[in-house]
Amino acid sequence: MIILRSILFNLVFYANLIVQMIVLTPVYFLVPRKTAWFVPKNWVRSNHWLMQKIVGTTFEIEGLENVPQGAYIFAPKHQSFWDAYALLPWLDDPFYILKRELTWIPLFGWYIIKQRMVPVNRAARGKAMTEVMERTKREMATGRQLIIYPEGTRRPPGAPPEYKYGIARLYRDLKVPVVPVAMHPGLFWPRRKFLRFPGHFKVRVLPPIEAGLDPDAFLAKLVEVTEAASDELLVETVKANPHLPLPPTAKQRLRELGAGKVTDQT
Repeated sequence: MIILRSILFNLVFYANLIVQMIVLTPVYFLVPRKTAWFVPKNWVRSNHWLMQKIVGTTFEIEGLENVPQGAYIFAPKHQSFWDAYALLPWLDDPFYILKRELTWIPLFGWYIIKQRMVPVNRAARGKAMTEVMERTKREMATGRQLIIYPEGTRRPPGAPPEYKYGIARLYRDLKVPVVPVAMHPGLFWPRRKFLRFPGHFKVRVLPPIEAGLDPDAFLAKLVEVTEAASDELLVETVKANPHLPLPPTAKQRLRELGAGKVTDQT
């Protein structure tokens, strides 16, 4: 049943994307930029409903009271395609720094351009990167929220942290709070796999790290608080979902945390 439900969900997920993007395109491009956010946010909510009804996966968000007003950097753990879009409805006016090639995709790229995402040529140096930072500062000055994944790429649940220094530079230069977010969607929507697993998990929004720290001290604190919350949620999530097939990284981390008995269930 998991295989059949996974196939069905994947088909409906992409069909939902294509249909909504085509049907709502006239509305999206006619309304003001910020108002147009209701189109992708509605798509996200519909995906949550589809995943609940087809796969049986649900989630809850803790700590929304920690989200500040205005501009800040939103810094979630990154394990799955799920966390690339899933929290958009809870952010006021977010944006990404993303590779410029995404803006070349017909229709999808037009959506990105309208929302003033900041494209970057990853091979660029010097002046091009300076322009990216200047544009990012302009967007933040209007009160927007920059979404950055501190580890840069998707990591399996329980994997040793590999935080990049880039977020420390952004924290230093943008002078805004950083909101860490811990979660384990990768246990239910594994990276590079088509399988989707039923169950329930939590997204934990942590208290913001205020602006003004030394960049090295900031990065150390970000790693400390995010990984501590991730460890707590890993143990809690696995205990609450004993049916989950755990990746080796999660099993190893559970043993390191003294929760090795939890891995006996898989």
